[in-house]
Amino acid sequence: MAQAAPPAADPWPEATMDMKIGQAFPGMAAPARRALAAMTDDWAGLVELARVAREEAPSEMLNQIGGVAGVGPVAALALAHFFHEPHNLAVVSALEAELTRIVDVERPQADTPVAGRTVVFTGSLERFTRDEAKARAESLGAKVSGSVSSKTDYVVAGPGAGSKLKEAEKHGVQVLTEDEWLALIGG
Repeated sequence: MAQAAPPAADPWPEATMDMKIGQAFPGMAAPARRALAAMTDDWAGLVELARVAREEAPSEMLNQIGGVAGVGPVAALALAHFFHEPHNLAVVSALEAELTRIVDVERPQADTPVAGRTVVFTGSLERFTRDEAKARAESLGAKVSGSVSSKTDYVVAGPGAGSKLKEAEKHGVQVLTEDEWLALIGG
């Protein structure tokens, strides 16, 4: 990728990003194409990543940042530039020196009844706040959404549930009370 210079205009507008990358960078391995496709979802982002690779040479830091879910090419590039500056690295090192202990982030559980499921909370929750409900669901590996769709697995409905409850019924989504939710997740 460091040698390639894809054209500014997208020559394959109907192709998937993975296919575009395969055409723009022949010989790139499939896992590398998929990782690159995850970093950007448009041609302009791909052209920018190629420019960075040419001008700054392959960057392990950019590769690591680009692999973080939810970080797009603009943010990845900005972070890579930030950490490329010696004075910024000095500040980060000084902050690290002040820390007495760095604790790993708690990983969501993967072996729960709600892991990988999408949950929507609606109505007035009586047993916990919405933030507590969201945090607990996410710690159990669930994705919490603010809207109901056919991809929603559970709607936890408290008193006063309105349009989200109607949407759940329309899409055939399982509706739970707070007590049923607690029983499902084990309290």
